[in-house]
Amino acid sequence: MEQPLIELRNLQTQFFTEDGLVRAVDGVSYTLAKGETLGVVGESGCGKSVTALSILRLIPDPPGKIVNGEVLFEGTNLLDLSQAEMRRIRGNDISMIFQEPMTSLNPVFTIGNQIAEAVRLHQGLNKKDAIDKAIEMLTLVGIPVPERRVHEYPHQLSGGMRQRAMIAMALSCNPKVLLADEPTTALDVTIEAQILDLMRNLQSELGTAIIMITHDLGVVAEMARKVVVMYAGKVVEQAPVEQIFAEPNHPYTQGLLQSLPRVDKDATGVKRRLQEIPGIVPRLTNLPPGCAFASRCPKAMTICEEQEPRLEPVAPNHYSACWLNH
Repeated sequence: MEQPLIELRNLQTQFFTEDGLVRAVDGVSYTLAKGETLGVVGESGCGKSVTALSILRLIPDPPGKIVNGEVLFEGTNLLDLSQAEMRRIRGNDISMIFQEPMTSLNPVFTIGNQIAEAVRLHQGLNKKDAIDKAIEMLTLVGIPVPERRVHEYPHQLSGGMRQRAMIAMALSCNPKVLLADEPTTALDVTIEAQILDLMRNLQSELGTAIIMITHDLGVVAEMARKVVVMYAGKVVEQAPVEQIFAEPNHPYTQGLLQSLPRVDKDATGVKRRLQEIPGIVPRLTNLPPGCAFASRCPKAMTICEEQEPRLEPVAPNHYSACWLNH
């Protein structure tokens, strides 16, 4: 088999806080193939973004630390590299689109300078060529009058434009892997569709692999080939996107899909009610023994509250961590 582009093996990232130890990423393993889109879904606080930051080694230390596991990029463990070696990879081989563009963009530099900086650093262009590249990237992501916008500051752009500028910056060096953390959250549906089209086109032209971090299952259905479902810092289900939607195995995945707005009716002709997952996500500083989802699960058994289930195959390429499968 071809070597994965990225492979996480038992990744564990923890935060040492005044309230106690937070196991934000607790034994996460998954792979990303060349040119593939992997969807990572789950509620806020489940560890999706921290996993992506761990791949780039951007965990603030203190209070956070990657305490175990491996992050393999083309067979090389990124956790073994020096800071200088990691800087050569960040933005060049692996880029990230952050969720909050206003906190990610520097307010005292123009949009053009911020895009040009990455291009000059990694591709060795001179100042004029780097600005020309920035204009080209702003055109690519659909920002009007890019020749003017390239000289403007983040506060002069709308939220949607700032997000597109972030995407332009991430794509400027033609990365092999794009980590997209809720890339369309701040955008209206029309612009969202344009951005998703843009990312698909980039993928087909450049073979870029994408890890799409989102809570929007509609985006996952449209973009992803494989899906990882996370809950309380762990992977609870992993499968090709068709199987996740057609035959979700884990009760949490089933709850996520049932909570999607629907326009169809049940067998009696009554509009289907929007279902919610009862309860709240447990505090990561005080996780219960057994399955973290047990207190919210309608199918929970005694063993669920006592022992933690392992992620095991339930069908070809389909894995789930649930005692109902045992």
